[in-house]
Amino acid sequence: MSYRSTDVDILDEDQLFQHELFTFAGGSELEPDVALKNVQAKGVDVRNFLTRGNTEKALTTAIENPPYGSNTTDAKDQNTKIVMEVLNSLKATDVSSIVKNLTLDQQDILMKYIYRGMASPELYNSAVLLNWHEKLTEVAGVGCIVRVTTDRRTV
Repeated sequence: MSYRSTDVDILDEDQLFQHELFTFAGGSELEPDVALKNVQAKGVDVRNFLTRGNTEKALTTAIENPPYGSNTTDAKDQNTKIVMEVLNSLKATDVSSIVKNLTLDQQDILMKYIYRGMASPELYNSAVLLNWHEKLTEVAGVGCIVRVTTDRRTV
């Protein structure tokens, strides 16, 4: 048997399948309508924090529990709009202090949303996103960029 015809993927026990990326505590992928309802409820909470002036809590609420999943496109779009609303409402002078208070996971999720926003410059303000990217990279380093670009779970 030639080594060129051997399927090495069969020999690897640690294969990761697409459906395994999105399993949750219940053991299955989150249903699209449930994910959308969760995001809509989150949007109400975020807007309440913004009206009270608690922008840091609004940001952490917006980025917590992102709607990962292969069939949650509407929820992902809605949550992206919520995060972008928060990012646009913050003063540029407050960005550094807010980013420093985020955990490593929160920084990574925020970077995912920044890249998602940059992918749609016709919808979101690229200047604001670039400012956030700069401040986040200063705090989290390039490791944050690497983790985000190699993670298969997208927001």
